[in-house]
Amino acid sequence: MLHAAILIPFLLAALIPLVKRLSRIHPGWVVLPIPAALFLYFLTGIPDVQEGNYTRESIHWMPSLGIDISLYLDGLSLLFALLITGMGALVILYSIYYLNKTEALARFYINLLMFMGAMLGVVLSDNLMVLYGFWELTSITSFLLIAFWHRRERSRYGALKSMLITVFGGLAMFAGFNLLYVMSGTYSIREMTGQVPMLAQEPLIIPAMLLILLGAFTKSAQFPFHIWLPDAMEAPTPVSAYLHSATMVKAGLYLVARLSPIFAGQNLWLWLVSLTGLITLLYGSFKAIKQTDLKAMLAYSTVSQLGLIMCLLGLGSAASLASGAEEPLFYASATAAAIFHLINHAVFKGSLFMVVGIVDHETNTRDLRRLGGLMSLMPITFSVAVIGAFSMAGLPPLSGFLSKEMFFTAVLNIREFDVLDGHSWMILFPAVAWIASVFTFVYSMILVFKTFTGKLKEDQLDKIPHEAPLGLLVSPVVLVSLAVVFAFFPGLLSYSLIEPAMAAVHNGLLAPEETFSVSIHLWHGWTPEVFMTLGVIAAGTLLFRGYSQLRILDREWNARNLLNRMYDGSLRLLEGGSRRFTDLYMTGSVRHYLLYIFSFFIVALGSVMLGAKGITLGMNHYAPLSFYEMAVIAVMVLAAVAVPFAKSRINAILFTGAAGYMVTLLFVIFRAPDLALTQMIVESVSVILFLLCFRHLPKLSKGKRPISFKLPNLVIAAGVGITMTLIALAAMGSSPFAPISEFFLKESYSLAGGKNVVNVILVDFRGFDTLFEIMVLGTASLGIYGLINLRMEPGNSAGVRAALGRAAYPARSNDVILQTMSKVIVIIIITFSIYLFFAGHNHPGGGFIAALMASAALILLAVAFGMETVRRALPVNYRMLTAAGLSIAVLTAAGSFAFGAPFLSHSFGHFHLPIMGDTELATAVLFDLGVFLAVVGVTMSIILTIGGDE
Repeated sequence: MLHAAILIPFLLAALIPLVKRLSRIHPGWVVLPIPAALFLYFLTGIPDVQEGNYTRESIHWMPSLGIDISLYLDGLSLLFALLITGMGALVILYSIYYLNKTEALARFYINLLMFMGAMLGVVLSDNLMVLYGFWELTSITSFLLIAFWHRRERSRYGALKSMLITVFGGLAMFAGFNLLYVMSGTYSIREMTGQVPMLAQEPLIIPAMLLILLGAFTKSAQFPFHIWLPDAMEAPTPVSAYLHSATMVKAGLYLVARLSPIFAGQNLWLWLVSLTGLITLLYGSFKAIKQTDLKAMLAYSTVSQLGLIMCLLGLGSAASLASGAEEPLFYASATAAAIFHLINHAVFKGSLFMVVGIVDHETNTRDLRRLGGLMSLMPITFSVAVIGAFSMAGLPPLSGFLSKEMFFTAVLNIREFDVLDGHSWMILFPAVAWIASVFTFVYSMILVFKTFTGKLKEDQLDKIPHEAPLGLLVSPVVLVSLAVVFAFFPGLLSYSLIEPAMAAVHNGLLAPEETFSVSIHLWHGWTPEVFMTLGVIAAGTLLFRGYSQLRILDREWNARNLLNRMYDGSLRLLEGGSRRFTDLYMTGSVRHYLLYIFSFFIVALGSVMLGAKGITLGMNHYAPLSFYEMAVIAVMVLAAVAVPFAKSRINAILFTGAAGYMVTLLFVIFRAPDLALTQMIVESVSVILFLLCFRHLPKLSKGKRPISFKLPNLVIAAGVGITMTLIALAAMGSSPFAPISEFFLKESYSLAGGKNVVNVILVDFRGFDTLFEIMVLGTASLGIYGLINLRMEPGNSAGVRAALGRAAYPARSNDVILQTMSKVIVIIIITFSIYLFFAGHNHPGGGFIAALMASAALILLAVAFGMETVRRALPVNYRMLTAAGLSIAVLTAAGSFAFGAPFLSHSFGHFHLPIMGDTELATAVLFDLGVFLAVVGVTMSIILTIGGDE
C-alpha cells in the first residue's frame, strides 16, 4: 500500500489533462480527494506505529546494484507523510478559490501532485538512491511551481535560483550517499543504522557527513544557502503555503533527523547542525523585521523557524554523545521540541501564508506601507492572523508557546553538556535564542498590527477590500484551530506522533523494552523558561513600538545583500566565462566540430591501445574471404570513395546508400537476417531523410569543385578508419573473457522463451538499452518538431501555418507507374511488417524491424502521393503515437513489480488457445509493441516534420 500511496499522485497527475476537457469541473475538486484519502490512510497507521509495528515494503528494481524500491513507515516518516497529505488537502482546497479560472490550472495541479508524490517518496524511502531520485524530483517540480507565472522575470529568477542551489546541494548529498555505500556495502538506511559502531571508525565518515549536510542545508534554506527562499515567494500563495512552510523546506530537516542514528555519534555533527541552525535562526528573524512585503517577511521568518528546528535537531544529537543513565534522555528532549515545533510551524506558517494570500487577493497588494485598517473590513481574516502570528511569536495559550518553551529548555540544558568542555561559551545558545525570539515577537506583531490596525489607506488600494469568501477561509481557520487544540490537548501529539518519531530519530538509544515518554503541559510553574518568555514579551513590545525610530531596523535594504550579490556575480561570471570559452571552439562549422570529435577519438583511443599491455590483433582466427565477400567489399569501397567526387548532392546520397546496401549484402552472406533487414530499412529511410534535408541547402556552384582535399582532413579521416579497424581486431583478439554470445545462445529460450537471440537480447537481456534508446529517439523527434514547427516570429506566416499543422508540403510525384505500384506494394510491406512483429521472438524480426518496415511503407506513400495526402488519409498524431509507445514500454517494464520481480523482468508460458492450439505467449511482446509504436511515431514524425517545412 505504501507504493500505491506514492504512485497515486503521479497517476492522477497523468489524468489531469483528461479532466481539463470537462470545462464544468474545476480540476481542484478532482484532485482534492487524493491527498484527503491519503491523509486518512496514514492516520490509520498511527496505532501500529505507536506499538512499534513498523511497515516495510520492498520491490526489486536493480538488485545487482543494491537498489530496491524499499519503503519504510515508522514514527518519523508517518509524521511527515501526515504533514504532506494533510497540508496538501488544505492547500488544494484553498487554491480552488484563490487561483483565477483563466490560469493554467491543469499545469498547476499536475506539478503539485507530482511534488506531493515526490515528497512522499523522500520521507518513505529506505533506499538512499531512491530517496535521492525523489529528492531531485522535488527540486524540479518546485522549480515548475515557483515559475508558474513564468512570464514574470522575477518568477523565472526565483525558480532558477531555487533549483540551482538545491540541486547543487543534492549533487553533494548524492556523493555522500555513495560514500556511505562504500563504507557499509548497502544503500538501506535501516541496515546502515545497524552498522553504526563500524561506520564510526571509517575515515570517510566525516566527508560523507559534510556532503550530506550540504544537501540538507541547501534544501532547508540554512544560512548562507537561504537566499533562494525569499525569491521563491514569487510563486502563487498556495505554493508558498505548501512548499515553503510545510513540505519542501522540511525535507532537509527530515534528512538530518533520519540520518541522526548514523552520524549523531560524531561531535562535529552536533556543532555543525546546532550552530548552523542557531545562526540561521538569528539572521532570519533579524531580516524579517526589515521587510515591507508580507510574503518576504514570512519568507525570512520561515528561514528563522527552520533554523530553530535545525538547531534543536543538533542539540538532540547530544543524547548519543552523553554518558550516564539519565543524561541521554535529558538531551533527547531537544528532539521532542524539534518535532513538536515542526508540527506547529506547519500549522501557524501555513495559515499565515494563506492570510497574506487573502490580503493580496482582496487588496491587490502585499506592501505594508499601503496596508492598514483591515480589521473591521476583514474580521475573520484578522482573527486567523492574530492566532497564527501569536503562535509564531510563542505567546500563550497557543501551541507555539509550548514548543518555544521546550526550545528554551533545550538551549538551557546544553550548558550542562560536558563534551569538549564547552561550559564557558555554551551560554551563547540561550542568549542567541532569546535575542532571536525577541525579533520573532517583533515581526509577528508587525505582521498583525501594521496590516490590520490603524487607518485604512483607500487612496493607495486598487479596490475596496472586503472579507474573503468562505472557500478561502476554511483552510486557514482549520489550521489556526489546530494551534489552539494542540495547546490545550498536547497529549494528542505526544503519544501519537512525537514519541514514535523520537524513537525513529534516537534509534538504539534506549533498551528494546524501554520507550520514550514526552509530557507537554501548558503551565509548568515559574521556571527560567517562563521568565525568558516574559522578557521576550517586554523587550519585544518596546522594540516593536520604537523600531521605526531605529535606522537599522526601519527598512529593508532592498534585499540586495552581500550573499545575493555574490550569487548574481558568480552566475554572471560563470555564464560569461563559459560563453567566452565556448566561443573558442563553437565556430558554427559542422566540419570543425567533426574535426574536434574525431581528433579526440584518435588521440584518446589510440594512446590507450599503444600504452596498454597484452593487446593482440587476433588476425589468425578469421576465415578466408570468399569471392562473393570480396566482390561486395570492393563495391562498398568504390561507393565510399566515389562520395567525395560526386558532382551533386543527389549522387553523393546515392553513393552513400549504395555503401549501406553493400553492408546489407554482407549481413545476408554472413547469415544475419535480422541485421540485414534492419540495415536495409534504415538505409532506405535514411536516403529519403537525406533528400528531404538536402533540398533546403543551396545548389552547388558548377564553377567550383564539390570538394577540396586538405591534408588535415585526410589525416583525420584515415586515422579514424585505422583506429576503428585496430579496435575491432583487438576486441576479437585480446578479450580475457569467454564470448558472452555463448550465454545468449544457450539461455535465450530457457530464460526468455525466444529462439531469435537478437530479438531476445533487445527486449529481455538488454531491455534497458532498448528502453533508453527509444526514449532518446522520442526526445530527438520532439526536438526536430520544436526546431522546425514552433517558429512563431511575427510575420513568419509559414512558421505559423506549420505550427498549426497546415504547412504546405512538397509536390507529390507525377509518376503514374509509381503511384499504381505503390498501392499494391504498401499492402505487401504492411503485411510483412505485421508478420515480422509477431514472428520476431522466435524467427527473424521483432518490434524494431517491423516498425521500420511499416514506416517504409508510409514513406513510400508519401513519396508517391505527397505528404499532405498521407496526413489526410492517415490522420494520426505521431507524437502522441510515440508517447503511447513509450508508455506501453515503461508500464510493461514496471508491471513486473506487481509480481515481486525486478524492473523489466519478463515471463512466458504455453497456453492452449481456441483454433490456434498450443501457443507460446510472452510479456516481451507487449514491450515489443511499445517499441514498435514508438519507432513508427518517431520515424514518421521526423519525416513529416522535415518534409512539411517550407
